[in-house]
Amino acid sequence: MRFVTQLPYATKEEEHVAIPMSDGVELSARIWRPTSSDSEPVPAVLEYIPYRKRDLSAVRDSIHHPYIAGHGYACVRVDIRGTGESEGVLRDEYLEQEQRDAEEVLAWLAEQPWCDGSTGMMGISWGAFAALQVAARQPPSLRGIVIASFTDDRHADDMHYMGGALLSDNLAEAGTMFAYGTCPPDPAIVGDRWRAMWHERMEHTRPWVLEWLRHQRRDDYWRHASVCEDYGAVRCPVLASSGWADGYSNAVTRLLGNLDVPRKGLIGPWSHKFPHLGEPGPAIGYLQEVVRWWDHWLKGMDNGVMDGPMLRTWMQESVPPSTSYEERPGRWVGEPTWPSPHIREVTHPLAPHRIGHPVEGAGNAKGEAGAVGERVGADSTGGAEPAPVTVQSPLSVGQFAGKWASYNAPPDLPYDQREEDGGSLVFDSDPLTERLEILGSPTVELDLTVSEPVGMVAARLSDVSPDGSATRVSYGILNLTRLGGTDAPEPVEPGRRYRAKVQLNGVGQAFPPGHRIRLSLSTSYWPMAWPPPKPALLSVYAHASTLSLPVRPTEEPDEMPASPFGEPEGAPPIASTQLSPREERWEVKRDLVGYNAELEIVKDRGLVRIEDIGLDVGLRAEERYRSVAEDFTSVSGESAWTMRFRRDEWDVRVETRTRLTSDEDQFFVDATLDGYEGDKRVFSRTWNERVPRDLL
Repeated sequence: MRFVTQLPYATKEEEHVAIPMSDGVELSARIWRPTSSDSEPVPAVLEYIPYRKRDLSAVRDSIHHPYIAGHGYACVRVDIRGTGESEGVLRDEYLEQEQRDAEEVLAWLAEQPWCDGSTGMMGISWGAFAALQVAARQPPSLRGIVIASFTDDRHADDMHYMGGALLSDNLAEAGTMFAYGTCPPDPAIVGDRWRAMWHERMEHTRPWVLEWLRHQRRDDYWRHASVCEDYGAVRCPVLASSGWADGYSNAVTRLLGNLDVPRKGLIGPWSHKFPHLGEPGPAIGYLQEVVRWWDHWLKGMDNGVMDGPMLRTWMQESVPPSTSYEERPGRWVGEPTWPSPHIREVTHPLAPHRIGHPVEGAGNAKGEAGAVGERVGADSTGGAEPAPVTVQSPLSVGQFAGKWASYNAPPDLPYDQREEDGGSLVFDSDPLTERLEILGSPTVELDLTVSEPVGMVAARLSDVSPDGSATRVSYGILNLTRLGGTDAPEPVEPGRRYRAKVQLNGVGQAFPPGHRIRLSLSTSYWPMAWPPPKPALLSVYAHASTLSLPVRPTEEPDEMPASPFGEPEGAPPIASTQLSPREERWEVKRDLVGYNAELEIVKDRGLVRIEDIGLDVGLRAEERYRSVAEDFTSVSGESAWTMRFRRDEWDVRVETRTRLTSDEDQFFVDATLDGYEGDKRVFSRTWNERVPRDLL
């Protein structure tokens, strides 16, 4: 990244500005703005997240907010209620209170003498969620949003319930926020109130996983702030981005296809990162794109930002399987609209262990055996129906799945799929005779039966090289009790034939000649997804099942220059010093005496000093997922965090631990929260609660 020190506007920073809410609570803001804005007001751009602007996000914030401010904007970084130096308690994600606060912040910004009355919102992850959700509420000053790594569907396309199945990231994210939401404010900002504010947070916090488990089906809890419920509510321009390695790879194209406002989409090879910090690379000059967006929509400049394709995306080349890549080879391609006129769905019939050649007119073959969730009959030719192929997967399938939302630290992408395929139904194409490119979401339609009332299917699409190694390209998961919808699950009738559609994550991927395309089906995918209460035998009638690929013909023009983006650049980051070493681990362990299996993940930032405020900050996160043999009720997940803050004699830490287990009927949550001043524990609370399984 190129760090830029000479920008069009000289800027100044206000480290802590209190923004009053209507209920008396004050939120803490950090503001960078042009010095000239005292007499020449500028638009304001808000980033609104719970990740502690003064310390834990300070280095990252210092790269992009001063940069954008230096191009003539007031950049405002606000800690959500109950985090950082903002008063109150953070009780859950995306609550009505959070969105009302954001509207009040925008109104406050628009009224400041240094603001010209126009505002925008930007962010990644929570910040992008917040911007999109607030945009749907249509605050009068909001003129546009810039969002990265987000979703418009909180239930089905977030870290909670993919395809109606419980993701382990549901526990991991709850553990993250259990720690972030219980950290103290900095006494250097709030003074002697810090202890009372800290204890208020700890006293009124509950493990969020409890609430998320109480809503296992799509209900009003998830519908709230899911913009997919009413795309028409968004009335301002949207610049949306994500990465193929991220868990949030699907929402960009959904917004492009459903919004009716000026919009642009950008999808790179990245994990859960801003594109100018993108890993795997190539990272791009994203902040330059953001400035152009704001210049047009907040300042009215005619700069051509809306010219060119609606969607710009990275078409990935084939790579050997690896848990991490520095860069993904490929090229940028553009699509004029989405859905794209360049993409055609090509349907391949399945046969036992084979992916057949495309069938002309196969588009309507999907309905021949019955609608999704409907009982289906025998071979329509009247002849003897081929026998089904079957699988009952071991719990080991999924140990090399990687993380639902990759952060690329520690290495967390899926590894070689051959070992996973040993416990799966596998369908291979013939070796390709010519290059094939896909762009969009593959789908699998299965004619199946299952032996238990609760079952799941995980479908994986892989690129198989001539040496046999298999790189996962995309995947999807479906809880079979949700065939009729995630809001109204029903038990599966064992032995009854159903037609099930599994939608895989969107992807841009090239398959070279000589490679094979592989579809793998399994009945477990642990620990990516929590397994059903009992092992289930899945029978697939391959002759009545299909794989559909969104093919982008290779003769189609790319509609983009080879290098459409500038070099990544930003402002120089603030100074920080690594006081103790970082540690990153991702280890799969197996004990062949007791048949215990474990995935251990460690992410330890070490102790880091933020030089300009003399604060030492430490963060250590551990996750462990365990199982014993093929006992589906033996699985457990654990998330443990330690957060430490130290300056001179002030030395405070928070330790949280959440453990999730289950039997056939219930989930069990055991959690602890401990607060320390030095070595003295000053707060402790324990939770031991159970939640019924809802066909999960």
